[in-house]
Amino acid sequence: MKHIPTLQRSTSRPRKLAALRQAHQDWSDSADILTRLTRRLSTSLSLEIQLGILAEELSDTIPFDALNYRHRIGHRDFVYVTGMGGPHRCEYRLSLEGVHYGTLSLQRRQKFTEEELQGIEMVIGAAICQLRNGCHYLAIEQAALTDSLTGVPNKRALDDALTRDSGLANRHGTQYSLILCDLDHFKNMNDEHGHVMGDHMLRLSAEALERTLRTSDSVYRFGGEEFAILLPHTGEAEARDVADRARHEVGKLQVDAGGRNLVITASCGVATYLADESPEQWLARADEALYRAKKQGRNCTRVFATLS
Repeated sequence: MKHIPTLQRSTSRPRKLAALRQAHQDWSDSADILTRLTRRLSTSLSLEIQLGILAEELSDTIPFDALNYRHRIGHRDFVYVTGMGGPHRCEYRLSLEGVHYGTLSLQRRQKFTEEELQGIEMVIGAAICQLRNGCHYLAIEQAALTDSLTGVPNKRALDDALTRDSGLANRHGTQYSLILCDLDHFKNMNDEHGHVMGDHMLRLSAEALERTLRTSDSVYRFGGEEFAILLPHTGEAEARDVADRARHEVGKLQVDAGGRNLVITASCGVATYLADESPEQWLARADEALYRAKKQGRNCTRVFATLS
């Protein structure tokens, strides 16, 4: 091995460090769009923030009226939209190393020129690595908040949503309702037909509940055979109707168990958010309504009635 004199090593290091400092300064001060874009994108792993940065930087060079990004991440569709569209559109399927990372489209009133389309491709090429990281981070976040059996959000996600929605209800004075839905006699099904059959029924029940809801509503696996449904902008009467539809949909399920069709029913408890109550109080009122539904014969809906 060739010996490097100590003097040479000690004098070259300060030069390299000085060059590194200068390179960092040049990178930080650079005003060109690609360097500025990658620098800003590296400050966040939030895909939503990254797309906002991309839209802002792109619009400085190539005007557009609307940007739309869509991607299926985990069990959920992620959609980001900014602006209002126009008749002319260009669309890009984002891929890196053979992996798809969503579809991005731009719209505006005037047709995009060839030079502008080339410019858009350059910007996307500079952004794709950071967007990939944002997709991976969101997938990890979703996995932590998703029930692995049914694919719907889990109790941790429900706790976050209750805190968020109670805050929104207090700030804006809007109505939010919560439904707790419990599968009747589910333990008996597990004991008689096994957990594989029980797990299959849980998956089918989650899908049935999701079919009854609007896109703004959300289903959560609260625990065991119990699900929760959050309904924004929904009052007590409408929430009861949703609960009854959900029960009816679950009641239509049939599973073949060796020549015998298994069916199941559900009980529901409904509570509409009250001003200034905690998420725990809101959840407890829905649970009390569910308890009454179970005690009063099951396969029914009960509402925690409030005074107007």
